[in-house]
Amino acid sequence: MRGWKRHGSLVFVRLMVGVGLMALIAGGPFGPVVATAAPASVPVAPVLPFPVPPAIPEFDTGFYLPPQAVVAAKKPGELIAARRVHVAALSMIPINVDAWQISYRSTNTRGEPIPAVATLLKPKGRAKPGPSKLVSWQSAEDSTAMYCAPSYALQQASIPGQLTGSADSSLEVLQITSLVGAGWSVVIPDHQGPESAFAAGPLAGRITLDGIRGARNFAPLGLKDDLRVGLMGYSGGAIATGWAAELHSRYAPELPIVGAAEGGVPANIRALVDLADKNAASGLILAGIIGVSREYPELDRFLQRHMNPLGKALLASKNPLCLTYQAALAPFVDIKGLVNVPGDPLDYPTPRKVLGQLKMGAGSGASGPDDPGAGAGSTPTFPMFVYQSNPDWIAPVGPVNELVRTYCADGASVRYVRDHFSEHITLAVEGFAPAIVWLRDRLDGRPTQTGCTTSDQGSMALDPATWRAFVNLVGNNLALAINQQLGNPPRVP
Repeated sequence: MRGWKRHGSLVFVRLMVGVGLMALIAGGPFGPVVATAAPASVPVAPVLPFPVPPAIPEFDTGFYLPPQAVVAAKKPGELIAARRVHVAALSMIPINVDAWQISYRSTNTRGEPIPAVATLLKPKGRAKPGPSKLVSWQSAEDSTAMYCAPSYALQQASIPGQLTGSADSSLEVLQITSLVGAGWSVVIPDHQGPESAFAAGPLAGRITLDGIRGARNFAPLGLKDDLRVGLMGYSGGAIATGWAAELHSRYAPELPIVGAAEGGVPANIRALVDLADKNAASGLILAGIIGVSREYPELDRFLQRHMNPLGKALLASKNPLCLTYQAALAPFVDIKGLVNVPGDPLDYPTPRKVLGQLKMGAGSGASGPDDPGAGAGSTPTFPMFVYQSNPDWIAPVGPVNELVRTYCADGASVRYVRDHFSEHITLAVEGFAPAIVWLRDRLDGRPTQTGCTTSDQGSMALDPATWRAFVNLVGNNLALAINQQLGNPPRVP
């Protein structure tokens, strides 16, 4: 089995430490806290004393990369270690919630045990009457280094995302606060795993589902037996959300997931490569190629064998970068021209096979887990809310249309909205309120339509039914700025 992490990333991280030297003060004070009893009984390490900043994950190996024997001894979702943390908006503004990190066991796409980390949040105070509600928020990390992960970016006194380039993991906190503000508990998995395998969807889905298992096992979160779980993610976060939805019935059928909302969906990674070739998003999509090759060694071998010198130099330089720098490095590059083979390199057996395994909906309609056409996943059995910019320039709308048709032909319940006055980045903001309103109804147990609906809208932001959620988003962040408790009492979307 390959090692947990490529050592080349550490060179760049050491440079980043030069920018944020104070992060070394906390250079891994906690080793792994190994569970010796039931999963819910792992000791919880205390929070770091102020103003000691958190350790960068690459140096915090005791928590992020525990010994393989410790991980292998656990079941998927079983806790390895836990600790309290301080979370903050933009690394500086404290968020007044209860917060922890958990380390837990997951499984990669080769069936091997791997460690994973997630951040847990809940409103302070007693749990409210009624069913427990947990939202698994999948961040659009879109990176190739662990220091870009949300578990680090969300911590107070972490190196700010403006320096690391961890844009989405830093800015999405303004949406995450709305989830806690609604009175819900939240789990935020580092769904790219210990190798930072960006865009490796089946891996991200497993880590997400095991993160929900870990949250359910974590006693201080206070989740009850009547738990209802929702999934939510946009763009890179939709990769993890969509695959968690597809893998749920086979990988973690015991989890009480009641709905999933996803937008800007990269339903077919090959289509993203085709669209990005020689276009503005080529730098970001190249990062996805790196990430996928980390989870699929056969693709890595293909690239190492056939990449020209420029391609190898770009892949090496992009290996340890967060989203902003990934997107800024090598836009408008001829991605396919970096591979020295006749014709389209994506048509060769290895890339075709790997990218085929990353296509959402490929396993829909299969008769069972032993069906040779089943692929990695299957049609989600709970309701889905899918929203997409029709002129999306990163994740094209065509494969999303196809995905929805595939799900619906297999009996799924899907509400699909195409927005015509947005693009990929703006829809992340416009679509959030409609998504959270839809997910609220699922968590509250309100029935949804059976079957599928598709609607075309000018702008999702113009729907009056979602304006209250926008107002609450602003209100929650004003409350955050003056250090008020979030979610107690809850602001209902």
